[in-house]
Amino acid sequence: MRIAIYADFVCPWCYIGKRRLERAEALWRGAAGGREGGDLERQWRPFQLNPTMPVEGMEREAYLNWKLGGPERVAFIHDRLAKEGAAEGLRFAFDRIARMPNTLAAHRLVDWAQQRGGDGDALAEALFAAYFGEGRDIGDPGELAAIAADHGLPRGDIEAYLRGDGGLEAMREADVQARARGVNAVPCYVMGDSYALSGAQPPEVFLRMFEFARDKTAD
Repeated sequence: MRIAIYADFVCPWCYIGKRRLERAEALWRGAAGGREGGDLERQWRPFQLNPTMPVEGMEREAYLNWKLGGPERVAFIHDRLAKEGAAEGLRFAFDRIARMPNTLAAHRLVDWAQQRGGDGDALAEALFAAYFGEGRDIGDPGELAAIAADHGLPRGDIEAYLRGDGGLEAMREADVQARARGVNAVPCYVMGDSYALSGAQPPEVFLRMFEFARDKTAD
């Protein structure tokens, strides 16, 4: 069963949701015991939380204060995210993040890899870790190419691709189509091309959705 994951790489709940999905998948495969129906395939789909963000991004502290209502509100949310992340083995280094990037290039990178049979999930993990764990600017083509090179992808080719307009309109259109399908917040998971689940849900909720989608597909 294919799981289309609509996410943005600057969304902390998307990172937390990825861990919960992974735990649910491990339980699902264990319950299947190698029987038919135990295979799950992740496919990452683009969704920009900030589609009007300048290409160069902006200073993150100012952005969050504007969007969330000031430093106290930002600190409250960061504290909650830190606790939720820690429960999933994640450490959010919010103090290291200086920029709020435009993520269109990051989505183009993952799409580039998936279109060529590469491991989009590994790249997604690397992008989350680079941004939330190291504070790297994942809107910068050079930084993205370096991350891709760490996964055996051709750094020079990717940087040239991202500095050009390859895949640019396709990613913008995919983002528009996601919203037209009713995806208006992320993370959002679509199982078997038809059944959607929104939010960083607990593993048991994912499991129920896996069962529902499998049974409906078999009908």
